Amino acid sequence: MKMSPQQFLDWESKSITLLAMSGAGKTTLANKLPKDKWFHYSVDYRIGTKYLGEAILDNIKRQAMDVPFLKKLLLSDSIYIHNNITVDNLAPVSSFLGKLGNPEQDGLSLKEFKRRQALHFQAEVAALNDVPNFIHKAEDIYGYKHFLNDAGGSVCELNRSDVLETLAKNTLIIYIKIPPSLQQTIISRAKINPKPLYYREAFLDKKLAEYMDKHQCNSSSLISPDDFVSWVFPELFKSRIPRYQAIADQYGYTINANEVAKVTNEADFMQLIADAVAN
Repeated sequence: MKMSPQQFLDWESKSITLLAMSGAGKTTLANKLPKDKWFHYSVDYRIGTKYLGEAILDNIKRQAMDVPFLKKLLLSDSIYIHNNITVDNLAPVSSFLGKLGNPEQDGLSLKEFKRRQALHFQAEVAALNDVPNFIHKAEDIYGYKHFLNDAGGSVCELNRSDVLETLAKNTLIIYIKIPPSLQQTIISRAKINPKPLYYREAFLDKKLAEYMDKHQCNSSSLISPDDFVSWVFPELFKSRIPRYQAIADQYGYTINANEVAKVTNEADFMQLIADAVAN
C-alpha cells in the first residue's frame, strides 16, 4: 500500500504491518499506542495458539511421558496439560521449534528439526494470510479503530510474494531498520542467550555445512545446540538485512529504530510514519 503523508494522516481506520528483526522495538512501540484504539495482532501468537497449538501440546506431552509419575497421571486422565501462550510470552512456540544438535543437550535430530521448521513455515504463512480477516473482525466485532500487525522476525525468510502482496494490499508496511550502532548489541545479546529460530532451509543447509567443517564434526547429532545458534545468529542477522530492505523498497516504507525509541505516544508514531511516507 502506497500513499501520500496527508493520505496517511487522513486515513480513518489505519492498518499497519511492522516488519523488523527481534530487538528492533516492535512490541515496545505497540505498547505505546492506546490499547482501546489499536488492535494488536501478533503473528507469533497466532502461530502458537491456532496453527501450532496441537503440535506444541503433543511435544510437551511427549516430554511428560518420559517422567513415570506424570506418565501414570496422564494415562489415567488425572491431569491435563494446557498452553499459556500470551503476546508477551511465546516460550511454548520457541520450545517447539527447538535447537539442532546433541540429544544429550536437548538437541533435535536434523530430520526432526527440519520437520518442525516446515510446520512453522506453514503456520507463519497461514497466520499472515489471516491479517485481512482480523482487520475486519477487529473493527466489526471488537470496535477497534486501528489495526497493528506485528509480523514477527522471520517474515523475510518465507520467499512468498503472494503473502507480501496480501499484506501490502491491506496494510501499510513499515520496516524498522536497525542502525549499525545497535546491530552489535542485538547480536551480542542473542549470542549470550541463544534462542530457537526459524531458518530458510537453503540458509540452514549452507551454514550447517560450514559449521561442521569448521568444527571438524561429521554428524549434526554431535553439535552443541547453543553453540550452533550462537555461531549462526550473526550470519542470519546479516542475511536478513537486505531481505527486509527489499520488502520495504517494493511494498512499503522504512523507519529507523533509533527514531522508534523516541516515540512516546500515538501522535509521535503517526508523525514518524508520515515522515517515512514523505521520504
